[in-house]
Amino acid sequence: MTKSTTLLAIAALMAILAALPAAASAKTNIRVGIGDQQAGMFDQPAFQQLKIKRVRYFVRWDAMAHPNDLAAADRYVAAARKHGVSVFMHISSDNLTRKKAKLPKLATYKSRVTKLVKHFRAKGVKEWGARNEANHDSQATYKSPKRAADEFKIVRGACKGCTVVALDVLDQSGATSYVRRFYAALGSYKRYAKVVGIHNYSDVNRKRTRGTKAIINEVKKRDSVKTQFWLTETGGVVNFGSAFPYSTSRAASRLKYLFTSAKGSLRKDVKRIYVYNWTGAERGARFDAGLTNPDGSARPALAVFKQQLSGFLR
Repeated sequence: MTKSTTLLAIAALMAILAALPAAASAKTNIRVGIGDQQAGMFDQPAFQQLKIKRVRYFVRWDAMAHPNDLAAADRYVAAARKHGVSVFMHISSDNLTRKKAKLPKLATYKSRVTKLVKHFRAKGVKEWGARNEANHDSQATYKSPKRAADEFKIVRGACKGCTVVALDVLDQSGATSYVRRFYAALGSYKRYAKVVGIHNYSDVNRKRTRGTKAIINEVKKRDSVKTQFWLTETGGVVNFGSAFPYSTSRAASRLKYLFTSAKGSLRKDVKRIYVYNWTGAERGARFDAGLTNPDGSARPALAVFKQQLSGFLR
């Protein structure tokens, strides 16, 4: 080997070695946050250690007329701001009991929601969801994609310069039909629908992606902008009826699958993930997806979340 050849080989080796730290530290270009309803979460050392920068909170559409609900949301936003965390606020039903919520007159909705948006916009909330899980029967919009479209127009109009999730759907049967009818109702206004949210519990907890991809593909057929997709509520289910009997180990496994799929086939479309939720429910609750127990102690999923978070943006 000549001297020049040796020098070239050394240079090549040094270039390879120099590239290794960058490759090892490369992160998936998806931002990860937490969805939770408890302001106390922000004071927990385990939460603070994660250095989460984004959280999601859902609030009833008429909270301005309900002092207790408004106060709870105020406490949450104040706690988030204290810890330098950005709040994505999702407007939701006034009654989460299935098929019980009623649609108010659109004028009433507009008046209450406009006040709600202005109230929290003054507190720094610049990211909104027009209707949480619009196609689920805990929401009064579940039979009316047109109404969901009207609500998006109202929220966007009330918060100029804000990011507004135009449509938010659960990956259940009929989701793609709901998407089609929503976009038909938007008409030319679809150019403003720049973010679509998905709750993909069904996919994640059955270790598949077909429902999520079907929703994404349906939106892509109809949008006129390069839509960004957020998994606005997702995670490993600890307990939910007979389909998912209580198991913290299964929930941890499914949470790992969520991140695996996000790094894989969903990577090019999904830009945010909000894992729901931090605070687990008491044993026997209808639904539980907590990373921690109600007393704040860690469940197996918390270790998975912490490990996977290192490979994503915050």
